[in-house]
Parts: sequence; structure tokens; C-alpha cells
Amino acid sequence: MGLFSSMGAKRAQRKADAKIRKAEEKVIRTRAKVQAEAESRETRKAAKRLLKDEHKYSKLAHKQDRKTIKATGKAQEKVAAAEAKTIAEQAKADAEKAFFTPTKMKRYMTVARMVAPVVVPIAYRAAINARSQVTAVQAHRAGVPASLLTQYGGPSATLRARIAACQDTAAQVGEIEKSAEGQQFVATMNSRLDNLKIAADAADTMPPQQRKNAQRAIDNELTAIDNDLLARLNVNPANVG
Repeated sequence: MGLFSSMGAKRAQRKADAKIRKAEEKVIRTRAKVQAEAESRETRKAAKRLLKDEHKYSKLAHKQDRKTIKATGKAQEKVAAAEAKTIAEQAKADAEKAFFTPTKMKRYMTVARMVAPVVVPIAYRAAINARSQVTAVQAHRAGVPASLLTQYGGPSATLRARIAACQDTAAQVGEIEKSAEGQQFVATMNSRLDNLKIAADAADTMPPQQRKNAQRAIDNELTAIDNDLLARLNVNPANVG
């Protein structure tokens, strides 16, 4: 009896220990699940805050760009007006001194022909330089090379350039991801980008306010795709900077 009783007690102890281990394992799994969900929520919140800050900065930057361009235009208008006034006053003074004569007219025409080949290229280069500076600023705000932005036109040019840049990144990820799941991820990204191309074309034909809303939605989707591609490369956008 003593032997059977001892064996029974050991079996009961083993069962009790097994139940305790199972309970402990369940607690550990539950704790890990809760922790993972909390971290996921925090990651989404951080990404949302980052996106909000980016939109706010972009809006302020565009506003500042418009102010700078407007101020530059006004300054150039003032300079041109002052020069025109000076020329007009000089012409009036010359006219008061003496009437135009055929000899003077011929001299003026000769000077004009001599100066034109110099003045016109200078004005053209100045206009090209100003346009290049504006393009550089827009490219910087969009986060794409200026050489890429110049390949696109229309109100949604910066969005088209961003889409092309995302496609290049997706192609690079496709070269790294050789698994079937990785290739499917790249295909999904490319499909989303193709849809955004169509959306950008459609936005260009919309009324101004509606186009602005559509462009904002496209910009949000591009930011989400950028984050997905970075996450695929094990880069967390919330930790950048």
C-alpha cells in the first residue's frame, strides 16, 4: 500500500506541475501578444504623427515658396519700372536738346543692332536660370532629383516624379527579394503605383479645389508606399531623424 500510494502521489504531483507549466506558458504567450499589439499601435501612432508633421512642413514650405517668388517678381517689376523711367527721362532730355535727325536715327539703329546680340542671350539665360531655381526648389520639396522632375509636366508633375522614384525603389527591392512572397510584395507595390499614375492624370483635368484634394490623397498614398518599401528594407520611418 505504501508503494502504490507513493506512486500515486508522484503522478498527481507531475500532473500538477504540468498544469502549472501550461498556465505559465499561457501567461507568457498572452503577455507577448499584448506587448506586440501595444508596440504595433505605437508604431502606427508614430507614423501618423510623422505624416502629419510632413504635411504641415510641406504646406508651410509651399506657402513660403509662393511668397518668395511673389516678392522676387515685385522686386524685378520695381527695377524694370525704375529703368524704364530713367530711359524715358533721358529720352525726354535728349528730345528737348535737339530733335531727332536722320543721322541720329541711323546711329541709334546701328547701336541697337550691335547691342541686341548681347542683351537677348543674357535675358534668355536669366530666364532659364530662374526657371531652373524654381525647379530645384520644387524637386527638393518633393524629395526627387531635379533631373527627374524636369521629365514631367502639368499640375501633378511632382507627384509623377515621386511615382517614378517609388517605382525605381520597388525595382531595387525586387532585385533583393527573391522569394515568392517578396516578389508578390513588389508586384503589389507596382500595381498601386500604376493606379496612382492614372489618378495623377485624372487630377490634372479636375477643377482647382477638387484637384487639390485628389493630389493630397495621392501624396498620402505615396507616403504610405514609401513607408512600406522602407519597412521591407527593415527601416522604420518613425526612427529616422
